[in-house]
Amino acid sequence: MKRLAFDLQGEGADVVVLLHGIGGGRSIWSDASSGTTRAIAGLGCRAVAVDLPGYGDSVGAGEPTLAHMVSTVVELLDHLGPRRIALLGHSMGGMVAQELVALYPGRVDVLLLACTSPAFGKADGAWQARFVADRLAPLDAGLGMSGMAWNLVPAMVSPGAVAGADAIAIDVMSRVPEATYRTALKAIAAFDRRAALPAITQPTLCLAGEHDRTAPPEVMQRMASHIPGAAFEVLANAGHIANVEQPTAFNDAVTRFLNTHSIGS
Repeated sequence: MKRLAFDLQGEGADVVVLLHGIGGGRSIWSDASSGTTRAIAGLGCRAVAVDLPGYGDSVGAGEPTLAHMVSTVVELLDHLGPRRIALLGHSMGGMVAQELVALYPGRVDVLLLACTSPAFGKADGAWQARFVADRLAPLDAGLGMSGMAWNLVPAMVSPGAVAGADAIAIDVMSRVPEATYRTALKAIAAFDRRAALPAITQPTLCLAGEHDRTAPPEVMQRMASHIPGAAFEVLANAGHIANVEQPTAFNDAVTRFLNTHSIGS
């Protein structure tokens, strides 16, 4: 496996792949950020936190599509050879996860979607235009990823988040290459899998942050209502980067759902 860099913790036949958001990387799941990789590994499975194409130590971004990201994740799954597969996707990572189960419906056994949505707003809608403008303005002004992170992250984090959550998120976002960020933004701007939600047959958890304004709880609850049998949970005092803002509650919700559906020993 050469295309995606990843951190692996734990042993076992089952694999949980952790997919980060547009301003993230595999370090967002580490002990220094949220401890999610270690918490999942504690179930007796392999927890695999990846850098999606162009992020961290993974190779260049390639095609600006979610389908390209999916192909690299599927390649990784082929390499790992798991018995059962769970995907945990945060924000953009949740879109990658939805795209994967739509394109490869038989490959995944359990699906966890955190702080994400089934579509990037409405095509050419006001929310979509504002989101893109907000993200690109600091970059177009020459502030770089660090300047953008300092501008954006404080508004994404709940006032009730654990101490230091904003600093962690700023550090991770600052290390994303600008070209990768622009490519990923183009990819998610075209995303719309709303029509595919009723076809999701995997046990699915939709996990929202109480104060998330990017993927509000009402959006995630509506998404869950279209997925047969999906569970829906809201994390108190969390915004969009819920795993970093409320790591204990986030990890408890994730591991409880995985354990319920027999992922691990």
